[in-house]
Amino acid sequence: MDEKNRELDILITGGTLLTMEKTAETIEAPVIGIRDGEILFAERGPLPAGYSPEARERIDASECIVMPGLVNTHTHLPMVLFRGLADDLPLMTWLNDHIFPAERRYINRETVYAASLLAIAEMILSGTTTFCDGYFYEDSVAKAAIAAAMRGVVAQGFIDLPTPDQPTPSRHAAVAENFVQKWRGFSPLITPALVCHSSYMCVPETLKAIKATARRNGTLFVIHLAETREEVTLLRERHGKKPVHHLHDLDLLDEATIAAHCIWIDGDELDLLAHFGVKVAHNPQSNMKLAAGVAPVPELLRRGIDVGLGTDGSASNNSLDLFGEMAMCAKLHKAFSKDPTVLPAAEVVAMATLGGARVLGMADRIGSIAPGKRADIILVNTNKPHLVPMYNPFSHLVYAASGADVVTSIIDGRVVMKDRRLLTIDLN
Repeated sequence: MDEKNRELDILITGGTLLTMEKTAETIEAPVIGIRDGEILFAERGPLPAGYSPEARERIDASECIVMPGLVNTHTHLPMVLFRGLADDLPLMTWLNDHIFPAERRYINRETVYAASLLAIAEMILSGTTTFCDGYFYEDSVAKAAIAAAMRGVVAQGFIDLPTPDQPTPSRHAAVAENFVQKWRGFSPLITPALVCHSSYMCVPETLKAIKATARRNGTLFVIHLAETREEVTLLRERHGKKPVHHLHDLDLLDEATIAAHCIWIDGDELDLLAHFGVKVAHNPQSNMKLAAGVAPVPELLRRGIDVGLGTDGSASNNSLDLFGEMAMCAKLHKAFSKDPTVLPAAEVVAMATLGGARVLGMADRIGSIAPGKRADIILVNTNKPHLVPMYNPFSHLVYAASGADVVTSIIDGRVVMKDRRLLTIDLN
């Protein structure tokens, strides 16, 4: 049988397609064909010549926006356990007096697995199809992602304190190597990575050892960077350097480093991030809630630095809904810069899709809807009072829609939510 005539797994028809291949491109009444998890075609109808209209599943996207699944570039999924536990507090008080003690008491393999499933359910229901997580017991996070058919970068966490999963910090390097070897190639949905909490919670020897392991194995290295003024002060006192300079002197900066937050950085630090191709995960709502500050995202983008959106953990946000993150990102930077033209809606949607994929090193596979890419696709129902009329789909996605408007989610060619019903997770 001719390959084209072979039955499609999924055929999506109708609606408005945002491919994100070109930032503001829209295609009305599209047809999207998926087979073996891969997008075969995505274009204006009718069906391309030679393809059969037969499909195992046909999805009518009329009155929907069809777009790439959202990419959460920075989160801590198991921290859904601590949502609402300690709000309206300074970061260090929140962390040292509430979060760290709660983690010591409640975190284990079983609670991390259950919490990760709960977090993944929330993300699928709100349109996220890929996440980058960093925490303890990341084996359990990976297992939860596989069980839910969710795509994830799972980063085993390291900090120079006894932790629930690593009571002996001196074994960090061995734990890192074993984690990467265990999960590399285990599942096409799972990408192993390594995360050091920060340069103020990890000594230089730990930072260098974990980055060396990541570099040797070709994996991502994640770190919280310049999140607070207190961090900057502490590093000056300890090392006589600014945060980015400290990482540079330890040889931690390259294209496989993801720096979360990057709030308290100045011009020469921006130059270093751009020069080495460091990626940035922007977490506007968490930063605002903890009063950490405002990251210079427009300047990061002007310098060609890849920036994606992240929710951070539910204990500091308190939501995993990236639609809320898009809205806050656009409005925050307009207000902070006093310029309403900063970060237009289409650019923010790009940050949440293809931009996030670039941050995670996955832009060749996900982040846009194009032939040859994996089918990570969501449908947003626009037939709702708060989304009518629709002059500009990008505007609606950022300023009017929420995760609750997502009706269907497809990850790697598998429908994981249909008509708001989860198909891979039993919430009961």
